[in-house]
Amino acid sequence: MAIPESQLETWAHQGSINQSSSTYATIKRALEASDTKYARKSYEVFLQGSYGNDTNIYAESDVDVVIRLDDVYYYDISDLTPEEQGRFNAALIPGTYPYAQYKADVIAALVKSFGAADVKVENKAVKIKASGSRRSADVVVACDFHRYYQGISGVQYVPGICFFDSGNNRIVNYPKQHSANCTTKHQETNGWFKPAVRILKNMRTKLVDDSVIGQGIGPSYFLEGLLYNVPNGEFGGSYEDTMVAAINWVLNADRSKFLCANEEYYLVRDTPITWPVANCDRFLDAVTQLWNNWR
Repeated sequence: MAIPESQLETWAHQGSINQSSSTYATIKRALEASDTKYARKSYEVFLQGSYGNDTNIYAESDVDVVIRLDDVYYYDISDLTPEEQGRFNAALIPGTYPYAQYKADVIAALVKSFGAADVKVENKAVKIKASGSRRSADVVVACDFHRYYQGISGVQYVPGICFFDSGNNRIVNYPKQHSANCTTKHQETNGWFKPAVRILKNMRTKLVDDSVIGQGIGPSYFLEGLLYNVPNGEFGGSYEDTMVAAINWVLNADRSKFLCANEEYYLVRDTPITWPVANCDRFLDAVTQLWNNWR
């Protein structure tokens, strides 16, 4: 028995908006305080993740915030020729604000606003605990990142962000492209894309709650990317029509060619930054069983 339209409609609804908006505003004020040690530097605070992309569901509590320092940038010039790399290195001016100091200054600003007990440094982000009406939040302390390539008019770069985890491993991502591409996809599917993502996330949540799959099998970022690859023509009609068409298309497609929504990485590959093939297959099998055996 298929999942009824009434259940799919409930799952399509967006989660907390006002509380998440208030949480983001509070954290943004703390990060942009005039007395921080980076206050006179160039930086930007912005949202990423489910709330930032309007795909959050009620089961998701975290607000994902990025502070990106622009006075210092990191780079990848591996796609340039040896000659171009030489010219780049010759013109490079080393930064004078080390990442470790910058991150420490951001943490100090958060501790000043929220207290040491509510601020915890984790592997990839700084966690702000929920308190009262404030939701929990993850703050990514990032720097500007440039991936250089040879374009038609010369050397150009793709802008992104990078940060370092607790093991000092550099992690590169492209949240602005991800958000912009998801919005374009939503518009091109006449408003069906983001509700479909929320339905898929709620299916994931039920599967986790029922102990069918583990917590980390289907992260939200990858679910957005999964549906991003589905052709626009598969969306529409009803929620049931959309989910059946989208999942059937995914099941029959060559998923090794799927791109993340930022279109800078492949989606389903066995690498440290992509969705492991076995996890994707496990998730799709569980979703199919949930749909076919709904009671």
